[in-house]
Amino acid sequence: MTQNTKGPLSGILVIDLSRILAGPYCTLLMAEMGARVIKVEPPKGGDDARAYGPFVNGKSAYFASVNRGKESIALDLKADADRKIFEKLLEKADVVVENFRPGTMEKLGYGWETLHAKYPQLIYASASGFGHTGPNSKDPAYDMVMQGQGGIMSITGNEGQPPSRVGMSIGDIGAGLYTAVAVNAAIVHRLKTGESTKVDIAMFDCQLALLENAIMRYTVEKEIPGPLGARHPTITPFEAFATSDGSMIIAAGNDSLFIKMCEALGRPDMATNPEYKSNALRQKSQKKLKDEIESVLKTNTTDHWIAVVSKGGVPCGPINNIAQAIEHPQVAARNMLVDVPDGSGGTLKLAGNPLKMSAFPDPTTRRPAPDLDSDRDAILSYIGG
Repeated sequence: MTQNTKGPLSGILVIDLSRILAGPYCTLLMAEMGARVIKVEPPKGGDDARAYGPFVNGKSAYFASVNRGKESIALDLKADADRKIFEKLLEKADVVVENFRPGTMEKLGYGWETLHAKYPQLIYASASGFGHTGPNSKDPAYDMVMQGQGGIMSITGNEGQPPSRVGMSIGDIGAGLYTAVAVNAAIVHRLKTGESTKVDIAMFDCQLALLENAIMRYTVEKEIPGPLGARHPTITPFEAFATSDGSMIIAAGNDSLFIKMCEALGRPDMATNPEYKSNALRQKSQKKLKDEIESVLKTNTTDHWIAVVSKGGVPCGPINNIAQAIEHPQVAARNMLVDVPDGSGGTLKLAGNPLKMSAFPDPTTRRPAPDLDSDRDAILSYIGG
């Protein structure tokens, strides 16, 4: 692959001031879609994520996972010479992405108002904890803090157990995804009108937006949702069930699927039980219905019942660990595990790009994540020295 990878964002230049995860995940997606992404990092140590494990030959695999395919230049934005280089980059850039605490860019002299006046073509994207407005705008934020404050931890885990975080960084990843969506919309807006815009994404806002039906349930029913383990809050049966050797998921999302499930389990009588005739009734009798279903499932193995229930046309599946998930045949078929050089002669296996587009290729390899300042000469040549 080259830096001019074919994609819908080919020809777009992104200056990436972000670090750790939310901003870098946004710019990773843009790089995957063909944009040229130049990371501007502090000279001493670069992106904080370079110090996060696990390490392969002394290099952070964590950093590599969200910074592959980008370029790096180390600039001290408080030093005059480096500021001149940075400003030459901004002259050529389409987008600048940062995830500093609000006010930081203004202190450096690179806030939205300043940049918009000087570089009218430039789209400015910020991902921060609470956004650029509101009483908590200047508060620091990390993923775990946002999971707690945004309400997601309150509905995660099992009832009666201590608080549990979502098993991945949903605060950062959610903000990165929303930032990428907004930046792409801003690019389309600029194409249509010639007008650039500021994108202001708050991790806190994103957590609320990701709460799916929890906010709606509270505002309608006035009951505060809590953790339900592996159970859907409004559909029954739609959860994890015990088998003789483990657990499986059955998702009978409507009355028709419930009837098919009962038939597949050899219990058509459950489908005619007045207590289970509708989803609302099944919700009220959830515990009793689960006991009845598990009394059947515990007579045989997970593999047996997945084969039986899926043959009956009911969505179901195992609860895979990570090793089992990436060994699934769909992973290879969908190119969802790609090879990325680790910079030391080896190869990392990293998650592929889920954005599949018929007009663009999806290579099985990606360019490596850059070493700190490794592209300095090429970048200086690009901007004219």
